[in-house]
Amino acid sequence: MSGGGSAADESTGPVGFAAACGAEENDTGTVTAAVGVAVDVPATGEVGRPVQPGPVTLTVTLSRADLAGLLPEGTEAFVSRASLKVKVAQNGESTEAPWELHAPSTPLPADGDVALVHSGEVPYVTLGAAGDVDFSVKELTIELRSATAEPEKTAPPLTTVTCRLKEGANGHLATTRVTDGTGTGAEPSGTPETSPTPVGGSGRTRDKSIAVEPSAAEEDEDPDYCPVDPPVGEMDSSHAPQASPGRPVNVIELPGAFMCANVLGLANVQKLNGAMVVNDPDHPALISVLSTKRISSREADDWEDPEGRGRYLRIDNLANIELPDADSTFLTFGFQPVTAKVSFETGPMTISIGNIGYDLDAAFSTVYFKQSLRIHDVKVNGTPLDVGNNCRTAKPFDVVLSGGSAYTNVALGGRLDGEVTIPPFTGCGTGGEDLNPLFTAAISGPGNRIFMNQAPTCYPAFPESSYCPPAPAELPGTKPKS
Repeated sequence: MSGGGSAADESTGPVGFAAACGAEENDTGTVTAAVGVAVDVPATGEVGRPVQPGPVTLTVTLSRADLAGLLPEGTEAFVSRASLKVKVAQNGESTEAPWELHAPSTPLPADGDVALVHSGEVPYVTLGAAGDVDFSVKELTIELRSATAEPEKTAPPLTTVTCRLKEGANGHLATTRVTDGTGTGAEPSGTPETSPTPVGGSGRTRDKSIAVEPSAAEEDEDPDYCPVDPPVGEMDSSHAPQASPGRPVNVIELPGAFMCANVLGLANVQKLNGAMVVNDPDHPALISVLSTKRISSREADDWEDPEGRGRYLRIDNLANIELPDADSTFLTFGFQPVTAKVSFETGPMTISIGNIGYDLDAAFSTVYFKQSLRIHDVKVNGTPLDVGNNCRTAKPFDVVLSGGSAYTNVALGGRLDGEVTIPPFTGCGTGGEDLNPLFTAAISGPGNRIFMNQAPTCYPAFPESSYCPPAPAELPGTKPKS
């Protein structure tokens, strides 16, 4: 649509660079990486108003052999996060903007090249003077952590890789033309010695005319990475694979280590042939975890069981989450558009990971909890339907999610899937109107699939050896293609 005061963004296309990368943790020397940065940057801006680069996609491509040399031996998959140092320069002055980006779990193929695709939102920049502003890449740091299933370990070693542009590359990303508000681009009279307060930002000034929105870690010397309470409740590991009959299993109870993580999922309603997003992708609720609260183990008898089939290891973790309401939109009975909000009442979660025997292919992971659903704010074809304040499932139902070896452990997370049976509804309707049969007929029944992704955890006691602040979770089915 036509309109005044609008400006298209300058797309980088993406911009590609060649970089030399090396890790301090080993002496393999430097390796060559192809770096691609895709980001939309406003073509124009005004003094005192934030210039917001769009969501960033950073792709770092390494050969399989070079990448394997940077990871622990035996790694089959890994997760990574990247810190891109971006130089913001104007009128002979410059400052540095930190762009923190995350990549989902990436498998390590047998050969060929491997693309690490990082993405995320980045800070805005506020300028106190008119003139062209250049954004350019200075340096890139990548943190790699193995995601290969090792139930005994909660945090595999971290490899920090630093990549610098090869000689002759200037790293230029984009240029924004900043004016004084009149559109002339002239230097405004009385240019302030410090930047004006960014709209919606913190107002921290980095130099006389360029201010970058500070990260949460910079804003707070002691940041609260996990603003949730430690989980409470009893664990129930009865839905996890159990040890085979034989010698007793040794059980050790532990206090557990407090962690938190982002989770995101989809819940299908079989009868409605549709799905709703579980958790808010923009403002997600964190899952709080007490990691390694109980260890159940049994070693194999070398004489009677030389192949180790009797070996058993299970690590139980306690977790809680208070999910926000979900917005659902369905065609009830295939033709009637219905919207509603769904509230989740979720009991204590037991996350069990482990292994049977020596074969890592026999690794297992399960999450078990009880849940109830409440439906409210219902509209049928846009017309409100008063269902009352207590329209809910008649009883809590069991939720069992399994990830096999794809869910590595609590520290690294992964994807878990399951299927639930939704009970009949009760308490629906007001003024003597009984709407229970309507919701029971439309929703209740078996075959409702649930897909959940947990991102790597933040261990606030040791943020430098975990993913703090918590990395964003990936919505199942939306993994970027490399």
